[in-house]
Amino acid sequence: MAGECLWTPGRDRAASARLMDFTRHVERASGEPFVSYDALHRWSVESAPEFWRHIWTFCGVVGDPGIRDVVDAVRMPGARFLPDARLNFAENLLRRQDAAPAIIATSEASRDLTLSFAELNRDVRRAAAALRAAGVQSGDRVCGIVANVPEAIIAALGAAAIGAVWSSCSPDFGVAGILDRFGQIAPSVLLSMDRYEYAGKNIDCLQKLRDVAAELPSVQQVVVIPYDPSRHTTENVATAPEAVWWAEWLGAQEPDSTPFERFPFSHPLYILYSSGTTGVPKCIVHGAGGTLLQHLKEHQLHCDIRRDDRVFYFTTCGWMMWNWLVSALASDATLVLYDGSPFHPDARCLFDVADRARVSLFGTSAKFLDAARKAGVTPRVTHDLSSIRTITSTGSPLAPESFDYVYADIKADVHLASISGGTDIVSCFVLGNPTAPVYRGEIQAAGLGMDVDVFDGEGNPVVDEAGELVCKAPFPSMPIGFWHDADGAAYHAAYFARFSGVWCHGDWTRATPRGGFVIYGRSDATLKPGGVRIGTAEIYRQVEQLPEILESLAIGQSWENDERIVLFVRLAPGITLDETLRAKIAQHIRRHASPRHVPARIVAVPDIPRTKSGKIVELAVRNMVHGRPVVNREALANPEALEHFRDRAELRS
Repeated sequence: MAGECLWTPGRDRAASARLMDFTRHVERASGEPFVSYDALHRWSVESAPEFWRHIWTFCGVVGDPGIRDVVDAVRMPGARFLPDARLNFAENLLRRQDAAPAIIATSEASRDLTLSFAELNRDVRRAAAALRAAGVQSGDRVCGIVANVPEAIIAALGAAAIGAVWSSCSPDFGVAGILDRFGQIAPSVLLSMDRYEYAGKNIDCLQKLRDVAAELPSVQQVVVIPYDPSRHTTENVATAPEAVWWAEWLGAQEPDSTPFERFPFSHPLYILYSSGTTGVPKCIVHGAGGTLLQHLKEHQLHCDIRRDDRVFYFTTCGWMMWNWLVSALASDATLVLYDGSPFHPDARCLFDVADRARVSLFGTSAKFLDAARKAGVTPRVTHDLSSIRTITSTGSPLAPESFDYVYADIKADVHLASISGGTDIVSCFVLGNPTAPVYRGEIQAAGLGMDVDVFDGEGNPVVDEAGELVCKAPFPSMPIGFWHDADGAAYHAAYFARFSGVWCHGDWTRATPRGGFVIYGRSDATLKPGGVRIGTAEIYRQVEQLPEILESLAIGQSWENDERIVLFVRLAPGITLDETLRAKIAQHIRRHASPRHVPARIVAVPDIPRTKSGKIVELAVRNMVHGRPVVNREALANPEALEHFRDRAELRS
């Protein structure tokens, strides 16, 4: 049943959560009691400058917060948080310097490595020195074509240490996809894997690196990271001028022992990219201070991360969840990295990693949980998982059936936090509350300090009715802006054109009466048959319960001056889409959703296109069906799958 309570934290667990520690902290400071999360959230929004200063203090940010809290506090865009503050992002992630593990890394190829906090500090300082030796200065860009390995973190923090800007993509990107991103921002130093492994295959990166480096005249140095760390550093890496192996590059420098230089709060830290499925990717610039405060808040208060916890997220370096994961170092936690396929050699491998590394927070995608459910994986039987306190899921809406799966087949006593935000804010709008119950199919709460609401088409707040997810007040992790957007026009058009002075995120969402949220998918992919808006996730949730269906994708096809729903399905092995199965799908949707959700056409395809981070691309498929061009196919993990949607006979009548 939707909305059923699946888990409630025990009294001791709730009372000992970091969120409760923070609540007591602000109660002492303000003299005001907060009897509920809703009361704390209301205060955090109404007293936002005070709230964010308390986050700085409570989480122990290293730096000078300055005197002023915020300038132009109600302008969006335009507000500036802690405009006098000075900090260094890397210094905050490296403040712990003992022998405890900072990073535990593994891969499907058994590329295992553990780095202590002391060793990480040493190597980051060496990377900072090497970047300076290469001529990199504050504000310059350092880019990586990197796997989810410790070297990527060392390079990113080395860049942050000297005020340079880090940007990365995963090594499965093609040459055009990499150039569409890095070509816009003119990096000074380019790092790349020599190869990587995925699903048992060894994939070379050196030819790709040669082609990319040849098209980036700004690059002064190329650094090659061996996927096998034991590879001899004297081997030839003639990929580009000034190319060196990682060990040679890093080892040539003594650790920079000078104090970290502190930069303004909004000094650029990361450049992330929009998906690029409807045009050249937008280069989204994020600031160091806003990223740090937001991540500390989310990690410690919403995910209950604390010192010595072990934090795992299945991600690539081309997805914002990698940036989110790295920040857990600022909470004195250990990062657990995995590189490779989550299904190699089978669907239990990530749970194997969790057991071996004694993971506290297990982060993954909704698609992974659904795939594991369909594969019949039952970790509660095959694994220990006693160390896991929190499971987080993002990337797409988490179906109610996946909530059931987590509690029935993974672990009964666990905080399941479905979280949602995005690359745009390198963080979350809505996420978990470790002191509150988890209800089936619902994200628990709006983030503290985030004035989240749901608007109807006229900009009126609505509850228990689907509408646009919005944020009505500024927050620190808003982008500094877009690269090459000096007047801010593209930035404004992306988020503020729909509702003046209000961030419109583009998610079709329902706020529940108890303060939770249900997300139905991207509003720009919302279906509108007969003018009635339907979220695609409402259809996927029903269709993908059927054992015959592995996954699905729905679009609206323009038809006879209206729009009709077309559903594409990828079938389980040995299954054929005949009229009996079509009728079964339609009947299931009709019974469990509504007659309006029933597709006018149901079509089988062998594969469904998705981005590098695993999100299906309804808009690209819609363009294919309508005979419109699909730009920037390099943004897709499997662009060849688009051809299955071209000129389908089933859609001509």
